[in-house]
Amino acid sequence: MRISTGQFYESSAANYQRNFANVVKSSEEASSLVRVNTAADDPVGASRLLQLGQQASMLDQYSSNMTTIKATLGQTEAVMTSIGNVLQRAKELALGAGNAGYTDADRQANSSELGQIEEQLLSLMNTKDENGKYIFSGSKGDVAPFSRNTDGTYSYNGDQVTLDLPIGDNQSMATNSTGWDVFQQAINTNRTETSLTAPGVDDGRVSLSNGQVSSDVTYNAKFRSGEPYTVSFLSSTQLKITDAAGTDVTAETSQNGVFSSSNANSQTVSFRGVDLKLNINLKSGDSANPDAAIAGHSFTFGAKPDTFTTSRSPGNPSAALVTGAAVTNATDYNASFPNGGAILKFTSATDFDLYAAPLTADSKPVSTGTVAGTTATASGVSFTVAGTPGAGDQFSVSVNTHKTQNILDTVSQLKTALATPTNNNPVAIQKMNAAVTAGIGNLTSGIDQLAIGVSSVGGRGASLVTQTDINQSMVLANTQTQSAIRDSDAADVMTRLTLQQTMLQASQLAFSKIAQLGLFNKV
Repeated sequence: MRISTGQFYESSAANYQRNFANVVKSSEEASSLVRVNTAADDPVGASRLLQLGQQASMLDQYSSNMTTIKATLGQTEAVMTSIGNVLQRAKELALGAGNAGYTDADRQANSSELGQIEEQLLSLMNTKDENGKYIFSGSKGDVAPFSRNTDGTYSYNGDQVTLDLPIGDNQSMATNSTGWDVFQQAINTNRTETSLTAPGVDDGRVSLSNGQVSSDVTYNAKFRSGEPYTVSFLSSTQLKITDAAGTDVTAETSQNGVFSSSNANSQTVSFRGVDLKLNINLKSGDSANPDAAIAGHSFTFGAKPDTFTTSRSPGNPSAALVTGAAVTNATDYNASFPNGGAILKFTSATDFDLYAAPLTADSKPVSTGTVAGTTATASGVSFTVAGTPGAGDQFSVSVNTHKTQNILDTVSQLKTALATPTNNNPVAIQKMNAAVTAGIGNLTSGIDQLAIGVSSVGGRGASLVTQTDINQSMVLANTQTQSAIRDSDAADVMTRLTLQQTMLQASQLAFSKIAQLGLFNKV
C-alpha cells in the first residue's frame, strides 16, 4: 500500500493536534481541578449540576427569607412584650380602684394614668419596622392599623392577611402578626346589658349590672337561644327569670333566684354562663315591709345588639352619607349579612347592592334593593341615607358584634368609669364597681389574647431554628454532590496528563523518524 507524502503529513498533524488538545485540556483540569466546564464534558453530569445549582439558589433565598422573618419576629415579640407590661399595669390600676378605701380623687388619679397608658398602647400598636411599614396592619403596611374615632372608640384599619415567605420546599411562614388577631379578638366578657322596665322612674332600690360572661360555652349554647330575658323581683328575697317565650327558667339561676336584701354588698346572680351583680338599697322606712319595696321591679336582659360603623369611600361621585344603621330583621341579618364587614354600593340614586368586604371584580352581591325614602334595607339592616347617592357611591360597613373587644376600647372605658365621680352615692359606686369588674375581665381577656400572639411568634421562631438545621444539611449535601460531579481527582488527572504528554512526545518523535524515510533523504 502506497501512502503519499500529503496523506502522511495530514495524518501526522491530526494525530499531533488531538494529542496536543488532550494535553491542554488535562493541564487546565489539573490547574482548576474542575472536570465539567461545559455540557460537552459530561452531558448527564452537566444536567444534574444545573438542577443542583437551582436548588442551591433556592436554599440561599430560603436563608435570606429566614433572616428577614427572624428580624421581624424579634421586633414583633419586643413590641408585644412591652404591650403586655403596659396592660399588666392597667390591670393593677383597675384592681386598686376596686379598693373600698379609695376616694374619687384616688380613682381619678388612676384614670389619669390609664389615659397615659391608652396613648402608649396606641403608639405601640402602631409601631413601624425599619422600612417604615406598620407591623400590625397585615398587608396594608402603609396604613396605621389603629385609629381613634370621634366618639373615643377605636377602629382597626388593617386587614387579616399574613405576609408569607417560603423557608423550605413546600413550606412557608408568616412574617407578621396582624393587629386583628392579636388585639382585636380578645373575648369581650361584658357583652350583655340590662335595662330597667319597672318602675318607670328608677327609685334606686334595685341595681342590676350588665352581665359578665363567665362561660363562653354555656353562653353560646343556652343564653343566646332564650334572649331577651325578663328579670322580675317577686319579693325582697326572690327573683324570677323568664325567657323570650315566657317560660320560667329561674331554676337555672344560682340559688334558684333567692337573694338577700339585708346585705349591702354586691351579690352575684349567675345564669346561663353570665354573672350579674345585684345590689339592694333599701331606703328609710322600707324595713317595715321590704317585700312591698322590692316587689314589682323588673329588668330586660340580653346580649348587646350589634352596632355598625359606616364610612364614605374616597372618590364617591356624590356627597351623600350613611348616617346610621340598625338591624331591623334579625332572621335576614343572621342568614346573609357578611360577618367580616360589607360594602354598600349604589348603582343609581335609588338602587344599591350589598357585597361582602373586600369588594373585588369577581364579587357577587349578597343583597340588592331600592331606597325607600331615606332608608336602604339590605340583609336585614336598615341604613339611613343623607343626601342623594350617585351611581358608583360606595360605603364601607364594619360590624361590632360585641363578642370581642379591642384592648384600647377596654382601657378607654375603664378610664372613663374611674374618672366619673361617685360622690359617695351607693348606686353610683355600684355602677362604678360593675364597670371596674368588667374592665378587669376584659383586661384579663386581652392579656390572654396577647399571650396567644406571643406564643405564635415563639412557635414560629422555634420552627425557624429547626428549618435552619434542615436547610443547612441540604446545603451541605448539595455542595458535596456538586463537588462529586464537577470536581476532579488530582491523582487521576496527573496520571492522565503524564500519559497524554508521553503520547504527545511519542507522536512528535514518530513524525520526525518517518519524515526521514522520504526519497529525498536518500539522494
